[in-house]
Amino acid sequence: MKTIIRTAETHPLTWRLRDDKQPVWLDEYRSKNGYEGARLALTGLAPDEVVNRVKDAGLKGRGGAGFSTGLKWSLMPKDESMNIRYLLCNADEMEPGTYKDRLLMEQLPHLLVEGMLISAFALKAYRGYIFLRGEYIEAAVHLRRAIAEATEAGLLGKNILGSGFDFELIVHTGAGRYICGEETALINSLEGRRANPRSKPPFPASSGVWGKPTCVNNVETLCNVPAILANGVEWYQGISTSKDAGTKLMGFSGRVKNPGVWELPFGTTAREILEDYAGGMRDGLKFKAWQPGGAGTDFLTESHLDLPMEFESIGKAGSRLGTALAMAVDHEIGMVPLVRNLEEFFARESCGWCTPCRDGLPWSVKILRALERGEGQPGDIETLEQLCRFLGPGKTFCAHAPGAVEPLQSAIKYFREEFEAGIAKQDFGNTRAISGIQPNLLKARW
Repeated sequence: MKTIIRTAETHPLTWRLRDDKQPVWLDEYRSKNGYEGARLALTGLAPDEVVNRVKDAGLKGRGGAGFSTGLKWSLMPKDESMNIRYLLCNADEMEPGTYKDRLLMEQLPHLLVEGMLISAFALKAYRGYIFLRGEYIEAAVHLRRAIAEATEAGLLGKNILGSGFDFELIVHTGAGRYICGEETALINSLEGRRANPRSKPPFPASSGVWGKPTCVNNVETLCNVPAILANGVEWYQGISTSKDAGTKLMGFSGRVKNPGVWELPFGTTAREILEDYAGGMRDGLKFKAWQPGGAGTDFLTESHLDLPMEFESIGKAGSRLGTALAMAVDHEIGMVPLVRNLEEFFARESCGWCTPCRDGLPWSVKILRALERGEGQPGDIETLEQLCRFLGPGKTFCAHAPGAVEPLQSAIKYFREEFEAGIAKQDFGNTRAISGIQPNLLKARW
């Protein structure tokens, strides 16, 4: 397995990580060039100049969509009279198989604070919220301490660094709903409402929190901003071996020898991550399939492992880069029980606002359970395929259902014979759903 030597030039997100995995507090963070990007931005640039630098650098959203961050910022209204604006950090990391933001918040809390400070200055937002997954208790403690340290040092609060800019930052913990990863559901939850997605337009940039202009960015996205300001656009673009600029937290989980997350340049292949960093599959296990970016992305096969981990290449292969935290499936895992487990999760986490999602996902679970028991009926696979079309993009109120059916439609595409076996009433025998758990016990584990 490869050993990563982290430097400020090659690993802008993680080079400050301590070997003992303890958090980096203010004094140590500042001794390692911390808040230098904020100083350069607040004392030497206008807000629009910061927006343009981030746009020119090519920073894309790291939450899964891959939309240009600078372009998203530029959608905020130019009208100076709209002086109440909000910056929200989407830290509600609940995608199964994803744990990258937790690493940053627990061990590098000041990196997120600095990223939000610069971003808020660019957006002319005077208050920010970190909407944090409620189970991330340690991250909440560390972020609140970092905010207190920054406030005491004059890096948050009034007239920051003598710039005349004021910024207040608040940690708000969620109540355990996956749907809050959707930005308008997050906004509703922050306001104390039921976490349902909102109809768009209006978009949050014009009417977000309490009807005011609001920008929502992912943790990793915001953590990229300080290095862009401190080191420059050309440097940031030069790190990558892809048209997607910068680095990305990537990883592999599943029954691999060394599951984990690593900061790597865009363009690194999935095979390199699996074999050189994750150490390959555990002894005796054969690679079968993988999801590139969390549970809500289409399965790909071993033939796709040589693809570069970048938005376009993974998209052309029929999946999405998503969070770039890949999940490996080995030959002992049955696709029917695995997909049934995923669809149970997505059905349970539906907000219930629109009929296709509320009724369609439980229907798919019912059919998958029958197939898993070997009690499927002729036409069940075709019904599942039809459900995937009915729940596809543009058919539901938000992107929850389209993401939920991606693993289902791709599993049928690549492993149809396993679904057909359920109709033929063949026993799945000892085929395990995951990590040695029998299919009928999978729900207890996941």
